Amino acid sequence: MLERIPGGDEMKNLLGESLYDVWMQLTACIDEKYEMERTWNKGGKAWKYEYKYRRGGKTLCALYARENCVGFMVILGKEERAKFEADKDAFAKEMQQIYEESQTYHDGKWLMFEPKDQALFDDFMKLLRIKRKPNKK
Repeated sequence: MLERIPGGDEMKNLLGESLYDVWMQLTACIDEKYEMERTWNKGGKAWKYEYKYRRGGKTLCALYARENCVGFMVILGKEERAKFEADKDAFAKEMQQIYEESQTYHDGKWLMFEPKDQALFDDFMKLLRIKRKPNKK
């Protein structure tokens, strides 16, 4: 856990104006569909911050921030990978490519996206629906 949560100005300075907007819009999309615990953590070696969505001990996704870069990670387990693969043509080519190139670990396939704009947001939400049905109307 972080000792203090970064404020909007700090995030804007870290990410830059346009990526801060991407961050805010993506979190708004997720918040609109999912009622989740949200936790801030240190981002490990590669990232400054991690912002994780969890419920009932299961992680839905996580956003990451470092200088001029936003990361969006979803980990797909075995059944979730089968669902994605069965419907992969419904996803953008960029999503399919990241899926193909992502490392598969014992706990699932770790998909890391670095969105620059909202172009893949619909696909991100489709991906989250594979993991968990939205629990907000």
